[in-house]
Amino acid sequence: MINSTEWLARGGLRPTRQRLALANLLVGDGIDRHVCAESLYAASRQTDERVSLATVYNTLRAFCEAGLIQEVVVDGAKSYFDTRMDDHPHFFWEDTGELVDAAKDQLEIARLPQLPEGAALARVDVVIRLRRV
Repeated sequence: MINSTEWLARGGLRPTRQRLALANLLVGDGIDRHVCAESLYAASRQTDERVSLATVYNTLRAFCEAGLIQEVVVDGAKSYFDTRMDDHPHFFWEDTGELVDAAKDQLEIARLPQLPEGAALARVDVVIRLRRV
């Protein structure tokens, strides 16, 4: 398990009361998770440290900018935030809206299209959409 204060320090973030509360919900038990702002907000409502939804959004953005979590966009209107920081693909269940890790050792990307002139590859996101049969 990781201490929330140490986790914030890794990203160079000041351990404010709200950041500590949200960091504890994200990484306090040592389990990698995928959250959206609304689900993290709901979880925070169950604690003594209540924060506004705007604070949750702002804090998640700060955590991303600090390199502590990564954003996974599943469509233009929905983002998840992943505490697992290595490159790995995801499964997205369209019926439940659940995002889960997929095995990275089973994914092969043989070739990418040629990048436009003046561009550098930042990262490749793989979200595999699933429908129950």
